[in-house]
Amino acid sequence: MITRTLFCEEHEVFRETVRKFIEREIKPYHLQWEQDHIVPRELWLKAGAAGMLCCTIPEEYGGAGADYLFDVVVFEEMAKSGFTGPGFMIHCDLVATYIKSFGSEEQKRKWLPKMVSGEAIGSLGMTEPHAGSDLKAIRTRAVRDGDDYVINGQKVFISNGQLCDVIVLATKTGGEGAKGVTLFLVDTSLPGFHRGKNLEKLGMKGQDTSELFFDDLRVPASAMLGNEGQGFALMMTKLSQERLAQAIRSAAVAEEVIAYTVDYTSQRKAFGQTIGDFQNTQFKIAELQTEAVIGRVFTDRCIELFMNGQLDAVDAAMAKLWLSELHCKVVDQCLQFFGGWGYMWEYPISRAYADARVVKIAGGSVEIMKKIIGGSLYKKARER
Repeated sequence: MITRTLFCEEHEVFRETVRKFIEREIKPYHLQWEQDHIVPRELWLKAGAAGMLCCTIPEEYGGAGADYLFDVVVFEEMAKSGFTGPGFMIHCDLVATYIKSFGSEEQKRKWLPKMVSGEAIGSLGMTEPHAGSDLKAIRTRAVRDGDDYVINGQKVFISNGQLCDVIVLATKTGGEGAKGVTLFLVDTSLPGFHRGKNLEKLGMKGQDTSELFFDDLRVPASAMLGNEGQGFALMMTKLSQERLAQAIRSAAVAEEVIAYTVDYTSQRKAFGQTIGDFQNTQFKIAELQTEAVIGRVFTDRCIELFMNGQLDAVDAAMAKLWLSELHCKVVDQCLQFFGGWGYMWEYPISRAYADARVVKIAGGSVEIMKKIIGGSLYKKARER
């Protein structure tokens, strides 16, 4: 096996803290949370107290001012645990990052300390019933009215939607196309904000996912994130980070699923020998493990590039494409080795299978990733 060299001793000490937190605060309750389709707000406060939220936020805003690898540790350990309830990744890697990167001083001081502590939960409001990967096609509109903007529209498939206190909301303030998109930080306590039902999903059952509605919701102009018409450009600067986070999660899940499949097939017997003794089992696992190591090496390289400010949209798209496809392949082929037990919800492989399918859609579908990669290649060819 290739030894990972990204992390130092301090990261590994923190990793052990995260593992213990998951074992103590999440594992005993997660089955109930899957039935409830939501985790309690108290968990977020406990995670904040443990230093697991928004690790990269500067100390002046209540954070640890740590490097990105501390967030990576949280994402990896949550992924390996198989517990999908708390939407920490959306909160930390996207919402807090948008505010840290583009927020005014007032916005940072209002929201970041509360997000670090878990007192305020963040959500990203972009997807709409008629606009998924094509963010330029959103219809939620913000109209200027004096010193305010009045927002009308709806969002769907919003992670943390039932719990969120603040939303990075994509709206249209201008005409058609990218230049008409503007972002706002919306306080969900404002009149005119309504949560729809907690959506019933194929997987990720512990995580609340909602429809959100905005009916003449009035926000001050100071709630704008960045400048008017700049929203699409701001979103594009963060998509690589979002796709990298998806790849990190998929790499960790693939490794963990392979590991416990090896454990299971080493013990389960059929026809007088363990399932792991069959050549077919060993060959399949060998193929999956090789692809998982390739994915891990590439993902770690992308993490290095990101931390050096060098990860571009094409590399991030390739990481998301490769790891999303591998994630789904691994859980599908490994489930087969569990036989009928693999179809039972009590087995982690069953939940991993259900949770996996969304990775080919969330954060940009695999088809969009292929379009980005292919378009880049042909653009270079035309320029030669």
